[in-house]
Amino acid sequence: MADVIGSALKRHEDIRLIRGKGQYTDDMKIPGMVYASMVRSPYAHARIVAVDTAEARRVPGVQAVFTGRDLKDEVGMVPTAWIPPDSDMKMTPHPALAYDFVRYAGDAVAVVIADTPYIAQDAADLVRVEYDAMPAVTNPRDAAKEGAPLVHEDIAGNVAFHWKAGVSVDEVFNKAEVVVRHEFRQQRLVPSAMEPRAAVAQWNAATDELTVWVTTQNPHIHRLLMSGMLGIPEHKLRVVAIDVGGAFGSKIACYPDEVVVSWAARKLNRPVKWTETRSENFTVTTHGRDHVEEVEVAGTKDGHIQAIRVKAYANLGAYLSTAAPGVPTILFGLIVNGAYAIPHASAEVFGMLTHTTPVDAYRGAGRPEATFLVERMVDLYSEAVGMDPLAVRKINLIPADAFPYTNPFTLQYDSGNYQGALAKALEMVDYQQFRKEQDNLRKQGKYVGIGFSTYVEMCGLGPSEVAGAVGFQGGLWESATVRVHPTGKVTVFTGASPHGQGEETTFAQIVAQELGLPPEDIEVVHGDTAKIAMGWGTYGSRTTVVGGAAIHMADQKVIEKARKIAAHKLEVGEDDVAFEQGLFSVKGLPARTVTFQEAALDAYLAWSLPKGMEPALEGTAFYNPENFTYPFGTHIAMVSVDPETGDIELMRYVAVDDVGIVINPMLVEGQIHGGLVQGIGQALYEGAEYDDQGQLLTGSFLDYAMPKARFFPKFETAHTVTPSPHNPLGVKGVGETGAIASTPAIVNAVMDALAPFGIHDLPMPLTPRKVWQAIAAKGGTH
Repeated sequence: MADVIGSALKRHEDIRLIRGKGQYTDDMKIPGMVYASMVRSPYAHARIVAVDTAEARRVPGVQAVFTGRDLKDEVGMVPTAWIPPDSDMKMTPHPALAYDFVRYAGDAVAVVIADTPYIAQDAADLVRVEYDAMPAVTNPRDAAKEGAPLVHEDIAGNVAFHWKAGVSVDEVFNKAEVVVRHEFRQQRLVPSAMEPRAAVAQWNAATDELTVWVTTQNPHIHRLLMSGMLGIPEHKLRVVAIDVGGAFGSKIACYPDEVVVSWAARKLNRPVKWTETRSENFTVTTHGRDHVEEVEVAGTKDGHIQAIRVKAYANLGAYLSTAAPGVPTILFGLIVNGAYAIPHASAEVFGMLTHTTPVDAYRGAGRPEATFLVERMVDLYSEAVGMDPLAVRKINLIPADAFPYTNPFTLQYDSGNYQGALAKALEMVDYQQFRKEQDNLRKQGKYVGIGFSTYVEMCGLGPSEVAGAVGFQGGLWESATVRVHPTGKVTVFTGASPHGQGEETTFAQIVAQELGLPPEDIEVVHGDTAKIAMGWGTYGSRTTVVGGAAIHMADQKVIEKARKIAAHKLEVGEDDVAFEQGLFSVKGLPARTVTFQEAALDAYLAWSLPKGMEPALEGTAFYNPENFTYPFGTHIAMVSVDPETGDIELMRYVAVDDVGIVINPMLVEGQIHGGLVQGIGQALYEGAEYDDQGQLLTGSFLDYAMPKARFFPKFETAHTVTPSPHNPLGVKGVGETGAIASTPAIVNAVMDALAPFGIHDLPMPLTPRKVWQAIAAKGGTH
């Protein structure tokens, strides 16, 4: 049998999905089901004076109307699951339904339950809420100013936490030959998954059990948090994530909405469904990014970077979402040095509360923000010392013989060959020829630019000991059970919760390779807390890295038990039995064999098992990684800018990524392509904006520019392979690489094109209007 790992198998899950046979949460239909619609505040900051539900209750078909006062003593506050140490973090009380104050436009104050979703929505419009409007603040730095409106009255200065990492670098900066300072704004982004959030809850009064079908990336975390909020023991609470139509981090959080629906289902003893509208998805589902970053780099005149210092104001919105505090601290602050051997570094982050939608993880979650600032600063520093940005990167990249490399924040990069990835990218791009053509085109009034991003990221989130040390309120191991049936078919139960990544295929490939079975003989079960062991879900590019490693470990347990059965059947010692491609054979006597399927059947028949062996054949494993993994690579963007219109054309995009061992090249390509589109979208198109009253101005796709396929050239991709030395599969993670690397590559390319005009930086997104205005401000000439 040919190797399955490394093969570009088509996604098994697509057989049902592209035929319309998938089942999403909104597809759920249960007899007697009723529907929920939330009443949301139009104000970003207001005191709730009164809530009048009488008219809504009179609408035919309305079953109930509940307000925050109804839930206040029965439902706990929405918790935060990440508490960075030594940050003086202040908790933000977040009721499932607001009952005293609303703190962002979209904060829910009541819920209507009715026979149809249309009746529920119409009745929700009839709930009369009297508000006393109050001033709002939306910018994270403005929120820190004296006299700014407070989001929570007991949190002074709107500072939820103040976190620091690294050591003082003052002396390095004081003695440096060159110091470059710049401020960046990482704009707010709306994740915009294809499927909005939804929840269906069903209460079983006979057994006191609640089942919740919900759009989540981590069913067991949802169960744990909801158990505390609802007061339902975990063993009486089942959470199911069926098909989930994308998430990008926005379905990590435990939201008030699914808790309200669950409470109502128990209260009414009827199934209740709630499905988010696209408008709610814009205003209520967590947003991403939104930093103001003050960055300084110190170095020598000959291009050696000696130190980096970062102060960031991270906008967290009105409440601390589930993983929010960890994103701008641990996942951002500890890797601001990027792929460079910068000996000194410090990071300081103010977690700021504002009257805006809560901010949490969005594809990359902290790593894109860190990569952007260091990659942009390398270009600005290169300009300051009069050197080519490519040359400066070559000088400062961590050398291949330095791994494992400990960065200034004590992260240990597991393995890498950054120069190798850069060299491979340069094989695909004739850099010197581009520079010659660039000079010639500038003489003709045409402007092209090239931008680099030589990145590294930390992912494969674990290990649990580190998770605890950095304040994550949970473990980051993963579980797997590989159950072999009597005929040799296999069911894999994984605690990971894939939602579009293709892991049903990837995991089947791992098992097929290791057990010597056809991939079609393997099914993968995930997303149901009643079927699988405790697991920590899918985010942070951890599914294959951590979940796949757990499956590998479970496979080994299956193989070892099957080997004992085969040895017993062959009447030889266990050490005399080899296993390869699904066949057990006697070493030196290859004709004497037992197939894997025969061993499986013997395990279940139990007619003649080795003495003391239990029947059946399955293995369960829990993998707790010893370190993060560190994918890396080089991305190169080439753009042209029309000075008459400000239009930017992406001419070429080259991406060389090293994600360790590649299990399925086609799925890896798909992940990279998707990440590229989102990262380029941030650079050129996307951005959420609020007015000074806290109203979201970009609350639909009429105002929020979602990238389209026609905006992009054919991506040119390649790989180097540097296995992770501590991961049993050698994999590193790929889901976020494109989103991390592409944004600075694009902005660097555009700034390179605009250099003749004396334009060195512009805030994202780099829209045609913004570019044209910058050129016009410089006189339109160079």
